[in-house]
Amino acid sequence: MNVKAKAHRINEMILAKEIRVIDDEKKQLGVLTPMQALAIAREKNLDLVEIAPQAAPPVCRIIDYGKFLYEIRKQEHESRKHQKQIQIKEIKFRPKISTHDYDFKMRHILRFLEEGNKVKVTVMLRGREKQKPELGIKVLDKVLEQVKGLGAQDGDIRKQDWSVSALLIPSKTGGKDAKAKNTQGSPKEVQGNGEKENPAQ
Repeated sequence: MNVKAKAHRINEMILAKEIRVIDDEKKQLGVLTPMQALAIAREKNLDLVEIAPQAAPPVCRIIDYGKFLYEIRKQEHESRKHQKQIQIKEIKFRPKISTHDYDFKMRHILRFLEEGNKVKVTVMLRGREKQKPELGIKVLDKVLEQVKGLGAQDGDIRKQDWSVSALLIPSKTGGKDAKAKNTQGSPKEVQGNGEKENPAQ
């Protein structure tokens, strides 16, 4: 809930004929008229805040309005803290990648998926390879086979003139509260540039 985006009716702004009231000690006071509830709030130098306008009757709370907004902001902060950040990493291959470099990059893919991140696997095509996208798809198929159990393909393989790519999603993403964050990470970690490909293979 965004505090700024949602306006709360308070005190004389509450228009319902009857309301269900919770006092400042979170005790149920039952169903009262807004005037009755406001009188109780005024005696305590507090506000009457409508917290559930859709309820029948609407639910109102006796509380300092500033404290009420602070509690909401605190709840939002705690909620954001517990959200898992799912990152999208990218690993780049070549159709003729050496076995050593392939294994090096696969270790990164498997680790990223284990950590709950998404992985974009891209096979770069050059020269005559652009006329044979099946060479890149062959590499993708091999990768997909190796990640079974940890991840799976999300959507279709994307084809471009210079590459083919697939998005892998982890089997466990951290639940509904997880949110994606697109980041490329460090070149060495993500693209595996710490190991050079062998162009002769």
